[in-house]
Amino acid sequence: MAQSSDLAAVVLQALSASTDSCIEDTWEFAISGGHDHAALVGALMSLQADAMTASEVRQASFWELTAEGKEVAAYGSPEYQVWKAVPAGDAGISKADLEAQLGAPLVKIGMGACMKVGWLKKGPQGALVKGSDDVRDTTQDKLRALEAAGGALESLSAEDAKELKRRKMVTQIMRKSFKVTRGAQYALERKKKTADLTREMLESGEWKTTSFKEYNFNTLGAPTGGGYLHPLLKVRAEFRNVLMQMGFEEMPTNRWVESSFWNFDALFQPQSHPARDAHDTFFVKDPAQAVSVPADYLKVVQEMHENGGSGSIGYRYKWKREEAMKNLLRTHTTAISSQMLYKLANQEGGFQPKRYFSIDRVFRNESMDATHLCEFHQVEGLVADRNLSLGDLIGTIKFFFERIGITQVRFKPAYNPYTEPSMEIFGYHPDLKRWTEIGNSGMFRPEMLRPMGLPEDVRVIAWGLSLERPTMIKYRISNIRELFGHKADLGRTKRAPICRFDI
Repeated sequence: MAQSSDLAAVVLQALSASTDSCIEDTWEFAISGGHDHAALVGALMSLQADAMTASEVRQASFWELTAEGKEVAAYGSPEYQVWKAVPAGDAGISKADLEAQLGAPLVKIGMGACMKVGWLKKGPQGALVKGSDDVRDTTQDKLRALEAAGGALESLSAEDAKELKRRKMVTQIMRKSFKVTRGAQYALERKKKTADLTREMLESGEWKTTSFKEYNFNTLGAPTGGGYLHPLLKVRAEFRNVLMQMGFEEMPTNRWVESSFWNFDALFQPQSHPARDAHDTFFVKDPAQAVSVPADYLKVVQEMHENGGSGSIGYRYKWKREEAMKNLLRTHTTAISSQMLYKLANQEGGFQPKRYFSIDRVFRNESMDATHLCEFHQVEGLVADRNLSLGDLIGTIKFFFERIGITQVRFKPAYNPYTEPSMEIFGYHPDLKRWTEIGNSGMFRPEMLRPMGLPEDVRVIAWGLSLERPTMIKYRISNIRELFGHKADLGRTKRAPICRFDI
C-alpha cells in the first residue's frame, strides 16, 4: 500500500496539467490507480490542511449484493434449485432424497417457496412432483440485472428492493467520495512546513525563507487532566457536613503516632489485653517511648488499673509505666477523644457539655480481605453531658445514619474494655446481600471518666465506624481493596459522582 506522502504526490501530479485540472471522483480515481480509497482521502485531507487542494463532498447510494445474493445470481434461487432437482413425471422425488442431493438447509428454504407459488406439489405417495413444467427464476434475473446496472438504485422497484432486502440478498450502501481541485497554495512539490522558530534560524537568517505552519490562536488547548476527589474524600466531606449540622465540633486528629497511655491506658484497657500485642498493633521503633504525659493524671490512671475506684475493683495487676509510654500508630481515634475529655474536665470554669467528632486514619495489624484493611479511616462521635442514657446513644446513632442514607441499622450487644453497655452497629449492604459491621458504640465507663476529673453525673456516649464501609454501600463496591492499592480503578475515581445524602 502506498504511503501517505506518496499518495499526496499522486494527487498533486494529477492536478498538474492545468489550473482547471481536477479529480472528478476520488473513488474512481483510487480504483483506476489501484489505491486504497481511505488512504487516498487521508492524504487529501493532509493537503487540504495546507490549502494545496480543495474538495467537494460527493455522496453516492447504490445496491450491493450480499454473499447470499451473489450465490443466487450465480446458481439460482433456492426455490428454483429445488424445482430443478425434482424430476419430471408423476414419480417425483422424496424429501429425504432431495435433502441428500441439495442439503437440508437449502431444501428447507426453497421447498416452502415452491409450494407457495405452485411450482411443486405433493404426489399420490407423498412424493414431491412438479406443479409446473416451465418456470422462470425471476429472483436470479433481478440480481443479475442489478449487477449489470452497477447497483443503481433505479434498477430495482421499491417492491423488489423490499423483497430482496427481506431475503438478505442486497444491502444499500452509502459511499462518500470527493471532487478535488487545486487549492490557493497549490504546488507540484510539497514542502514540509516548519512548526518551531529556533535560535539557529534567527542567527542564520534562515527564518526569512522558511515556510512556517500557521498558528490558530483561537483554538482551544487539549483538555487538562485535573485532579479528582477519591470516593472516600467525597463521603468524608458529606459526613463532616452532617455532623456539623448536628452540632458537633471537630477534634484535632493530625497526629497519627500516639502513646499507649492515651490509646489504651486512659481508656481503662488493661496492659495484658490482646489488642496491645504486636500482632494487632503497629508499635514505633524510633522514637519508641513518649516524652511525657500529665504526671498527676498518670498516677490516678495507675491507681484505677491496679486497685479500682468509683465502684470498680480494677484489674488487680502491677501496672507498668514503661508499657504505657510505648509509641504506636493509633489503633482508633478514641486516643484523641480521651485527651479532649481530659481537657474538658480540667478547663477553666469547669465542665461544659460538648459534642465532638473526628474523621481520620487509624492503623491495625490485621489480615486484609474483602471487608478489612490494615489502614482505614474511622469516624468517631461522642456526646458528653449530664445524665445521658443508652436511649440517647441509640437515638443519636440512628439519627446520624438516617442522615447519611443508611436506614437499615441493627444493634448487637458487645464487649469493649472502656464502654459499658457496648453495642456493635450493622448496616445492610444491598449488593453483598448481607449485614455488614460498620461500627461500634457504647457509654464510657466510670473507670475511664472519673480519673479525668469529670463530675459524677456526667455521662459520655460514643460511637465509631469506618469510613470505608459506608463508602462501599454508597458506591456499591463489593471489595474494600478496590478503594486502595493496585486493584483500585482510577476510572471509578474519575466517574464517581459527588456524594450527596438525601436528608
